[in-house]
Amino acid sequence: MTNSADLPTPFNQDTHAIRRFTPAVLKWFAKHGRHDLPWQQLHKTDKDIYAVWLSEIMLQQTQVATVLGYFERFMQAFPTVQDLAVADWEAVANLWAGLGYYARARNLHAGAQQVAQFIRTHGKFPQMPDEWQAIKGVGRSTAGAIVAMGVGGRGVICDGNVKRVLTRWAGIDGDITKSATDKALWQLADTLTPARQSGEFAQAMMDLGATLCTRTRPKCEICPIAADCIAHRQGKQAAYPVKAKKSVKPTHHSQVLLITHGDLTDNDAKILWLKRPDDGIWGGLWCPPLLSITRQDTFNDGVIGEWLSDNLHSDLQRQNPPLAAIKHTLTHFHWQLSARHIALSADKFTQLKTLLADIHAEHHWQPLVNTLAKPAAMDKLLNAIA
Repeated sequence: MTNSADLPTPFNQDTHAIRRFTPAVLKWFAKHGRHDLPWQQLHKTDKDIYAVWLSEIMLQQTQVATVLGYFERFMQAFPTVQDLAVADWEAVANLWAGLGYYARARNLHAGAQQVAQFIRTHGKFPQMPDEWQAIKGVGRSTAGAIVAMGVGGRGVICDGNVKRVLTRWAGIDGDITKSATDKALWQLADTLTPARQSGEFAQAMMDLGATLCTRTRPKCEICPIAADCIAHRQGKQAAYPVKAKKSVKPTHHSQVLLITHGDLTDNDAKILWLKRPDDGIWGGLWCPPLLSITRQDTFNDGVIGEWLSDNLHSDLQRQNPPLAAIKHTLTHFHWQLSARHIALSADKFTQLKTLLADIHAEHHWQPLVNTLAKPAAMDKLLNAIA
């Protein structure tokens, strides 16, 4: 008669190994996990739910060490979700500047307004994963993390760290970008997540992936689940997770136009700043006009670029050599940015101001160094000039 503990499962691991997994991970976490993160200190209050949500958004594609300072500053500026909901976007963007992936900040701000409305209607924060998934910028794994670690309910997570742990442990060799593999991973994550202590388990899985089961040089010798790990047993840790190779990122080139009326070196010199569209790269942040060579301009950038070409009758690149240049890497491409000064005469300056009014461009005339919410890449480029 077959021992029920050894029955096969859909996961390349028998029931005995599956039953060992969660207790081993929780035991390891109790002794070796991270327990001192600021969003872990608030003891399941409403503020804790808000803090966990904020931390989870910040931690998307960003390491804990980078997030800590930003998290503290956000909590000081916006101690409650209601404070964040009514905050001016400029204040939110200024605090986020430098953390990258700016769509997260826009979604967080919009999501705070949704959550504040939910609280007004229901008298409490969203409690269930599906309620959180209805909030802007909150996906399935983030919703599970908030419920597990913030609300105190049962929530399942399956983020990048968790997928790496599970594909290695269970020897899942399907491409994790494919829906069938993703479905299998979520099913396994759900099977392993306990009814109680799912918050501790969620944090334990994140810690395991971040500190032991790392992308390179995993510390299998001290891993609590190494005995059952198929990748470890086969010596194929580097083969997991399986993921289609990314295509080589292209490089795009843009000129950052420092448009002034007069000399850029004057103490009171001010340049033109445009607010970028909310739904694009660096959405909602401020930049000088970008004259793009290999990628599509925003509408305002394109209009101003055409006006400069029509009115200055000069080759901007030849007549105005770059003052500084940087290479900035985004998710899908590298961006070569070079800053060039464009000095306008009094009549051209007046014409440009009229054009800006005609196209209803949100703009400011500010010095190179200012307090506008701007991308970190722009700060880096312009600080090299100032």
